[in-house]
Amino acid sequence: MILTLFSLPLSTSPVWVLALLVLLGLAALTFGGDWLTKGAVAISANFKIDPVVIGLTVVSIATSMPEMATSMMAAGDNPGLALGNILGSNIANIGLILGVAAVVAPLKIQSRMIRREVPILIIVTVLFAALALGGGFNRVEGVILLVLTCAYLVYVVRSAKQQDSPVVAEEFAEGAAKVRRLSSLAGMGFVALGAVSLALGADFLVGSSVEIASRLGVSDLFIGLSIVAIGTSLPELAASVAAVRAGHGDLCAGNIVGSNLFNMLLIGGGVSVFVGMNVTDALLLIEFPALVLLSVLLWWIFKSGRTVTRCEGVFLLFLYLTILSVSALSQFGFLF
Repeated sequence: MILTLFSLPLSTSPVWVLALLVLLGLAALTFGGDWLTKGAVAISANFKIDPVVIGLTVVSIATSMPEMATSMMAAGDNPGLALGNILGSNIANIGLILGVAAVVAPLKIQSRMIRREVPILIIVTVLFAALALGGGFNRVEGVILLVLTCAYLVYVVRSAKQQDSPVVAEEFAEGAAKVRRLSSLAGMGFVALGAVSLALGADFLVGSSVEIASRLGVSDLFIGLSIVAIGTSLPELAASVAAVRAGHGDLCAGNIVGSNLFNMLLIGGGVSVFVGMNVTDALLLIEFPALVLLSVLLWWIFKSGRTVTRCEGVFLLFLYLTILSVSALSQFGFLF
């Protein structure tokens, strides 16, 4: 972990040091989200690229790197944490992050999200759950997921070049007009700075949080589903809230959908190819069905009025807390 570069042995650190690292992580994530969003929107404005495409590629990949690093580091010694991180992050992206963003300000959804991206997300989520039915993810299944990652990136680039939708053009012009113009080089600088800040912040936050949870005797799987998932999803939360506050709800929605896709395809595929991931029966009964349900619900909410309202945001937050509570009861042996 990055923390080791600063000679910080977390296992022997006092609680006040761990608490300080949590605060430092939160601060870095907040600033990183602002910088990343600012740079991404500037790039989309200068190159006439739809902000949704930026959200589905640059922002999504950058904010998914904490999950990748955490999962790869955990997969060897803590395999439950790796898969729990992927599932928990995706559930948190829809329930927690979209819910909070909608409460901050209602999100307007582009028609292409309803017609293209969200149906792809549902298909990939169902496929991810189907691959898990065999008891785990092996190297062959990992290669399949990585191939689908490449196919998805090709699809996004090609669809971005078409620019054949007057609705998309109108919404793009509307959003770009709200942004103070930056040079493309400055925009890329903000994206890079934001990505580094997000990675550092997530590492500080997750490392200290996992150590605190470990001292309480919490299982690796539940740490991945809850503390690590929420911690590594904070970059998406910071970037999404910053985007909504700047009037770019489309960028927020694209970020959430893209992050979920990359978590399953890129991170799930990468971890599966290198070390594999085991799947417990409890995950098949609760977390996987919950993720599929949330993905379908996401499409229904987006399609209903093409706006995610504050009431729907509150409902998503309630649903997220319910899923997390049921998951906790399951992991501690109260249900199965």
